Amino acid sequence: MSNLIDPPIDDTYRSLGYALKRAQQALRGRLDTELRNIGLTTPQYSVLAGLEFSAGLSSAELARRAFVTPQTMQSIIATLERDGLIKRTAHPVHGRVLTTELTPDGRSALRAAHEIVANAEVLTRNAVAPSDPEFIYSALLRIAEAMR
Repeated sequence: MSNLIDPPIDDTYRSLGYALKRAQQALRGRLDTELRNIGLTTPQYSVLAGLEFSAGLSSAELARRAFVTPQTMQSIIATLERDGLIKRTAHPVHGRVLTTELTPDGRSALRAAHEIVANAEVLTRNAVAPSDPEFIYSALLRIAEAMR
């Protein structure tokens, strides 16, 4: 039996880290493909979902949530604004600060995207723990916390 800590020479890719990365890549690939069908990228979805949860998030916070650089986030925001999915307006008190919120078209796109993401989540949970949907979520969060 192979040991995950010390894999044999002929089993180079049998490690927890490699398995996690393969799963992440598979999930991201599926989301990229499905979201592309409705005109979004995975980072754009992340921005729209972040704004749904908390309108007015800063670009820096949106970048952290979408796992992209602040420079990339500026490009994502510009594209979403150009496409009419978000609008940016001057903050009523802090004139140099821009607040960002979803437009009606953005909310509509987000509803379609949520369905795509929910379907991927069901596939993920069913592949690991169909009778205990909380299991995979809590296990992955424990791994993330252990790596801090």
